[in-house]
Formats: sequence, structure tokens, C-alpha cells
Amino acid sequence: MKNFLKLLLALFLLPLALFVVAEVFGACWHVFVDFQNAVGFLAGAALYCVIHFSVYKFERMYVFAHETTHAVAAMLFGFRVHDMSVNKDSGHVKMDRCNAAVVLAPYFVPFYSIIVGLIYVGIGLFWPVENYSGAFIFLVGFFMAFHWVQTCKTLWETQQPDLKMAGGNLFSIVMIVLGNMIVLALVLKCLFPQRVELLEIARGVCNSTYNLWKIVINYIIDRAISAQG
Repeated sequence: MKNFLKLLLALFLLPLALFVVAEVFGACWHVFVDFQNAVGFLAGAALYCVIHFSVYKFERMYVFAHETTHAVAAMLFGFRVHDMSVNKDSGHVKMDRCNAAVVLAPYFVPFYSIIVGLIYVGIGLFWPVENYSGAFIFLVGFFMAFHWVQTCKTLWETQQPDLKMAGGNLFSIVMIVLGNMIVLALVLKCLFPQRVELLEIARGVCNSTYNLWKIVINYIIDRAISAQG
């Protein structure tokens, strides 16, 4: 019954997810069209892709991030983590309880990008780091690409039990897409605050979703009235 309700929720949220994708990609275009400002982020992402597809896959590094994100998410929800194992191409976390957010967290939380951001902010508390902002943006781009490529690779190449555990494939994919787009919008806002308007993105998503459901509901009502007549 719980998975059926999650399926209904996923169907309800699917249009929202599609409009979020459209709005965030529009924000990306607005940022990246100014190539001079975005070149560090794009160069970092491009370098990761070149290394991944031609030199080294970073499997163990990804498994560590994946399992650590499970564990941290579980602890944030107040669950107890008993054990964590990391191998080259697999790993696991033992915890007393879990929920969909804990299960899906590694698929939309860019672990290493967050670590880079925390280090940058932490150093900035004691040392002027403004002159190194270019290197910071480059590293964020590198590790965002790491997250996206590894997530897509994981979901595409293997049957992930996490998706079934979270509530089914459709529910999980919708949540993963929403999570990644929200995180990407926040990252872009932090890196390029003058070129990204989160309220504008949210307004566009809400308006588009509202108009779509208004059309759908009016259509259903019209069909019901026609059937009765």
C-alpha cells in the first residue's frame, strides 16, 4: 500500500519535475552563456569527464562517497549506524532504520562538492580566499561532474536495490531528478549569485505546474459532464 501511494505521488510530481528541469536548465544557459565567468566550472566538469572516460573511473572514491552519504543522512534523521563497508565496486551501510530520503541521498547529494565548499568556507574564516575563488569554482565543477557521471553510471549499469527500497523505480527517479535539479540550482546560486534568481525559477515552476494541472482538471470535468449528458 505504501509503495502504491508513492507511485501516485510520483505521478503527481512528474510534471513538477519536468518543469523544474526546464527552469534549472534555463538558469544554466543564463550562467554558461557568459563563458568568461563560467569557464572555471565548465573546465572542471570537462576535465573530470575526460579523465573518467579515458583514464580512470574513480570507483572506490565513488563507493566511499555513496556509503558515507547514506550514513550521514541516517544520522541526521536520528537513525543509528552500526557498520559501513567500502570496496572497489561495492559497499554497504548497516543501520537500525531508514527512509526514502536516506536511501536516495547519495543519488542527489554531491558529496565531494559539499566537502570542497565546506573547506573553502572554513579557510575563509581565518584567511582571505577571494583570490582563489577560480580554483574553488573549478573544483566544484570537477566534483559536480563526478557526481552526475557516477550517478548516471550507477543507475544505468546496475539494478539498484535502493530504488525498490525507497518506493519503486518511478518514485525514486522522480525524487532523484528533483533532488539533483534543486541542488544544481543552489550550487549555481552560490557560485554565480548575480546570474541566478531562485525566486524566479520557483515562480516559473509553480506557474507552469499550476497551468498544466488546471488544463488537466478542466478536461476531466468537461469529460465527466459530457458523459453525464
